[in-house]
Amino acid sequence: MELDVEQIKAVYETIKPATIRTPMVPATRLSHHLGIDLSLKLENLQHTNAFKARGALAKLLTLTDDMRKTGVIACSAGNHAQGVAYHSNRLGIPATIVMPEGTPFNKIKRTSDLGAEVVIHGQGFDDSVQFTLDLAAQKGLTFIHPFDDPMVVAGQGTVALEMLEQDPDLDTIVVPIGGGGLIAGMAIAAKGVKPQIEIVGAQAHLFDAAKADFDEAAPNFAGATLAEGIAVRQPADANLDVIRRLVDRIDSATEAEIENAIFDLLSYEKLVAEGAAGAGLAVIEKHLDQYKGKKVGLVICGGNIDSRLLSTLILRGLMRDGRITRLTFEISDTPGQLSKISRIIGDAGANVIEVIHQRMMQSVSLKQAELEVVIEARDQTHVDEIVGALRENGLTVRIPQDV
Repeated sequence: MELDVEQIKAVYETIKPATIRTPMVPATRLSHHLGIDLSLKLENLQHTNAFKARGALAKLLTLTDDMRKTGVIACSAGNHAQGVAYHSNRLGIPATIVMPEGTPFNKIKRTSDLGAEVVIHGQGFDDSVQFTLDLAAQKGLTFIHPFDDPMVVAGQGTVALEMLEQDPDLDTIVVPIGGGGLIAGMAIAAKGVKPQIEIVGAQAHLFDAAKADFDEAAPNFAGATLAEGIAVRQPADANLDVIRRLVDRIDSATEAEIENAIFDLLSYEKLVAEGAAGAGLAVIEKHLDQYKGKKVGLVICGGNIDSRLLSTLILRGLMRDGRITRLTFEISDTPGQLSKISRIIGDAGANVIEVIHQRMMQSVSLKQAELEVVIEARDQTHVDEIVGALRENGLTVRIPQDV
């Protein structure tokens, strides 16, 4: 069926009792930092910490009693899986979830914890779909597609209805794109309520199939992306048709830009966001001039980032900002050198958090030693001041960018 705004409104009324009306909050610190008026739709606070729970519920509520009894199956890298598992468990419907190899462990565990049977198969979403369809046919299960299903798309579109109820003056909504279900549903809903609103799509550069289709260009499919939730090689044709008609433009972001954006959301707004949401902020940060003077809404579509990955990302972000820095010294191997270095760093207002003393390195002379000191500072300017003070005291010191 071809969706319209009235159908999405009807679906919204159906799923509303079991859906969280997530906050729409001004991104005060980010807005000040970027020089734009930015608000965030916190779908990372939705059931299972992602918007996917909306579409999953919308589809599950259409099943017949026989379908409910036999059970459902889905194929997902994580968020759709958890949405289906959560609502299936709540409604007493058996659920099987096929997840690609390499899916973050936290997503696998959370899906299993929600009562679903998890099957690991394939190198990515696209590799897993046919296996899932075959398993569905073999066991008589109802397949719930994560984005190529009008009821699922309608459920995702309810995000836009809430955003415009919460902030009717929005000029632009930025939406991450994987298979296209979220942006297709939101574009239909938003343009139906406010035809003049601008809809902008965001993709990872490594998986930019929707942007390539929109721009009539060749797509990029290369390597692993931090935004694994939107790493889809082939969006649904129906969604692409909606995107061509209703989306104003699609921008993409590199892995470094996505990583920086996730760190910015955490650092400025204290929000945990996964890579897909990071792609949304990344394209805004990349094209700031296009958002000046507009009220901009960004969908923080999910918060299910692997905790180990997040910890590494935080440390890398702190190092980029100069808040954690490794200093390398060549010192004479005599007493008092470490004390002298520590005193200068402490007097400058920084903190020593790690020291590695190397005497065996063949890159320095026998009567010298190499010392690595990891410090915590305010920012890069503070690091430069500390390095200057160390050098003024006759110490030979290198920082990573000197190497």
